[in-house]
Amino acid sequence: MNAAVVTVGDELLVGDTENTNATWLCDRLDERGVVVRRVTVVPDEVGEIARVVNEYHAEYDAVVVTGGLGPTHDDVTMDGVAAAFGRELERNEEAAAWLAERGYSADDLAAETTHLPAGCRPLANEAGVAPGAVVESVYVLPGVPTEMKAMFESVADEFEGTPTHTVTVDVDEPESALLDRFTELQEAFDVSVGSYPGESVRVKITATSAAEAERAAEWVRERSTLVESE
Repeated sequence: MNAAVVTVGDELLVGDTENTNATWLCDRLDERGVVVRRVTVVPDEVGEIARVVNEYHAEYDAVVVTGGLGPTHDDVTMDGVAAAFGRELERNEEAAAWLAERGYSADDLAAETTHLPAGCRPLANEAGVAPGAVVESVYVLPGVPTEMKAMFESVADEFEGTPTHTVTVDVDEPESALLDRFTELQEAFDVSVGSYPGESVRVKITATSAAEAERAAEWVRERSTLVESE
């Protein structure tokens, strides 16, 4: 399963807010074996949201959109998702009933709170108020981290891929000195390799088989100068 993550908010683009939602979602999706192909930040603009959602919906198995839900002037994510599918926003009776069960009457909420894309599947917000929605394979979640996490967990079983296994090896050599070994490694084993330099080079070896990942890691250990354990 291939997926894209779209985070919405001007505050992300100007650096006022750290994009922890994207990091968390990518981690959870990876745990479920889902390959995240794109992570994109878009402004609070209906046209930009619609354009990106439309493109990614055509390209990937699922799109997770987070942020910009609610009744305020800059909460336009539902408008953008609806536009991507050529749908209208309309009062969703299931969402309204769920909020009523939580003790919210129509007088307590702005009317737009329950306005969702026509024909969508609403998602209850167990940690907040603004409902989410599923439109075909696009999942729209709140931007408040506690609300986003709770809502994602309610649909997590709908995201399934091939689980992978990762082994890391810390090598005390320049990254440039490892290039030939990486080529040999990938020729000898069915793995993907990432290298992340810092004080040492962290070599990340990923495979669909735990045994294959460990065999490849041992191959690297035998041929490299390793960081000494303290």
